[in-house]
Amino acid sequence: MLKPKNYTMSEFISLQRAIEMTTLYRKQQEEILQEQFRNKNILVRSETFEKTQIEALLAKKGCEKLRVYYGMDVELKIHAILVPVDINGKDILPDLQQSGDSALNDGIVDDGVRCPPLCPPPSELNP
Repeated sequence: MLKPKNYTMSEFISLQRAIEMTTLYRKQQEEILQEQFRNKNILVRSETFEKTQIEALLAKKGCEKLRVYYGMDVELKIHAILVPVDINGKDILPDLQQSGDSALNDGIVDDGVRCPPLCPPPSELNP
């Protein structure tokens, strides 16, 4: 049974807890939205990111952790945004002054493969 937890650090969880959490999310994800936003794939079930992108974030100087922010595109769809984090909990971000195309591959990852519409093969977490 799911119980609220006071997280102070990330931790590994059991497959059973992951199944319970993802099941509850799938059951509730449309219910928590106002009616006009339902059935528009606004809330994502999962996003898949390339290993090379994750490795590039982890390789940033001073990176000790990854942080996931959630953003929204112009179609109101939620996206995970991944950034490296230092030992003090500060985001390691590219220089804001280099805001053109040269900064596109410099330390922030988005555009994972969203489910829906492109869902992974079935598993215990994605029946």
